[in-house]
Amino acid sequence: MAGVYLSYPFCGQKCTYCNFASGVAPRSVEREYLAALIEELRAYCWRWRPETVYLGGGSPDRIEPGALDHLLAAVPGRPWQEGTLEAAPGRITAEKAHAWRRAGITRVSLGVQSFVQSEILRTGRRHTAPQVAADVATLQATGIRSINIDLIAGLPGQTFASWRESLDWVERLGVDHVSVYMLEVDEHSRLGREILRGGSRFGAPEAPDEDMIADLYELAVERLERTGLLRYEISNFARPGRQSLHNLKYWRLEPYAGFGAGAHSFDGVRRSWNVESPAEYVGRIRRGLSPAAQEEPARLDEERLFLGLRLREGLSLAPELRRRFQAPIARFLEAGLVELSGDVLRLTRRGVLLSNEVFQEFIQT
Repeated sequence: MAGVYLSYPFCGQKCTYCNFASGVAPRSVEREYLAALIEELRAYCWRWRPETVYLGGGSPDRIEPGALDHLLAAVPGRPWQEGTLEAAPGRITAEKAHAWRRAGITRVSLGVQSFVQSEILRTGRRHTAPQVAADVATLQATGIRSINIDLIAGLPGQTFASWRESLDWVERLGVDHVSVYMLEVDEHSRLGREILRGGSRFGAPEAPDEDMIADLYELAVERLERTGLLRYEISNFARPGRQSLHNLKYWRLEPYAGFGAGAHSFDGVRRSWNVESPAEYVGRIRRGLSPAAQEEPARLDEERLFLGLRLREGLSLAPELRRRFQAPIARFLEAGLVELSGDVLRLTRRGVLLSNEVFQEFIQT
């Protein structure tokens, strides 16, 4: 069965590294958006029962508990196999956590990014390492034991010593899932633009280079796996049986329905995208129009390769798929970027670090 993704593109502050279509808005705008989101959910023709629900953003922990319950009541199938909520650390209370659990949330993903105060401040985040520890303890005490911590390798001023400090905190907290993202440098974030233009704001001159970021990532793989958090996807590590059930749907090409501004959907054949602007999204819903901005056939062969290769388990190559991509597969085998065991194709350790180059080749084929 499919999953459901709910987009909540509002934050308390815009982080310097963030390249998502999210931002700060008045509470009145957030309330209008929630009403539109519920309306889109209620208008949807449910022919299936969702297994997983993922509420991302933004910072959906900003939603008042009663409003969150009202929103999730519009999704059939509660309690789901997994209900995930993204949260900014530093403002989780026992009252909130209990309300989340009653509303169907079984998993919380904390956008920590770093446990080192100098790095945290440069991102625009406001939490401290002890606050993260308190949040984890609060969630566990209220029965939410599936907890993810996001970390970013490549923040300005980050050193091997400071990175080890963040990894030490992860080990100390004993969470069951960690996501490690290598800093994306592009025009869609304030920090990315500053780095590309050679500017000095947000600590841009002190951002590690690509080689160092790769070394930081490799260090994380080694440390996390030593503590029982095994890499099952390029950026994701979990104890056995604690993987994100919802996110696995994306990488295994299973269907999901997205609701809200900028949300994507995939029905197994076609992909569609909602309009990105929250104001335009609300306006379309109010006028009784579809919020979809684009729809197109999925490129299933290409997607099966570059999504399946993200997983440590790799993917099984059907004969026609192997024939179609014979040339790039042969090149990557020779270069040591992929390995073939029977009909199962996987990225090698070096291939993981150069995965974008590998994926691009399959997309262009």
